[in-house]
Amino acid sequence: MFDLTGRRVLVTGGSKGIGHGIAAAFAEAGASVAIAARDTSALQDAVGRLDALGPGRVTAHVADITSREDTHRMVAEAVAALDGLDVLCANAGIFPERSLIEMVEEDLDGVLAVNVAGTIWAVQAAIPALTASGRGRVILTSSITGPTTGYPGWSHYGATKAAQLGFMRSAALELAPRRITVNAVLPGNILTEGLRDMGEEYLATMSRTIPLGELGTPADIGAAAAFLATDEARYITGQPIVVDGGQTLPESPEAVLPVTP
Repeated sequence: MFDLTGRRVLVTGGSKGIGHGIAAAFAEAGASVAIAARDTSALQDAVGRLDALGPGRVTAHVADITSREDTHRMVAEAVAALDGLDVLCANAGIFPERSLIEMVEEDLDGVLAVNVAGTIWAVQAAIPALTASGRGRVILTSSITGPTTGYPGWSHYGATKAAQLGFMRSAALELAPRRITVNAVLPGNILTEGLRDMGEEYLATMSRTIPLGELGTPADIGAAAAFLATDEARYITGQPIVVDGGQTLPESPEAVLPVTP
């Protein structure tokens, strides 16, 4: 689909779900890919799957992105393993469910630490290597939840995803003189392990709200991320790209027409 041969890419949260889909898209396009996550076993399984997709190197790095120090160490290890860095996909995130009335400090602190602080620390740590690349790209994984839509039980999650876009715009301005672009992909409902845990009834209900009639896949998000890393996307920065099958378009359920064969 895209030729990214020779590009060096780091994907946080790359061992499963959307992150693995992003890593797979880059590997298939010829890039060398480093994936980072907290679970060593999941990382090794993911490396085995990614190795079969392309000629580039695939490396795994265990890290806790809520820690600035550990995130900087992880990025330094990935840069050393890949001999540089051209693309950072700051994808790691969590989406715990908690009603606003029941929320306690630990709930809010946890999601802010991963989704907001973890994103910022990863981008900060990657700046020197992305600058040296001369074609540095930062691609954030945000969401339609928060920036565009809301959902009961995810007010704290939605707040973090909106915060990522505020960070994106200012970071894009700061890093533009370094020839680094900063953009975000906003997934809708993507069929991942986490979404499957919501149950078949939830999946069926959500599918009916999507004009294209089906849930997205991690590969759909990977394709958008890979595009933002191409030379053709060099003039795009500070922009959110929604990938949701049209989910945010209808003004009412009646506006979603039946999918015809």
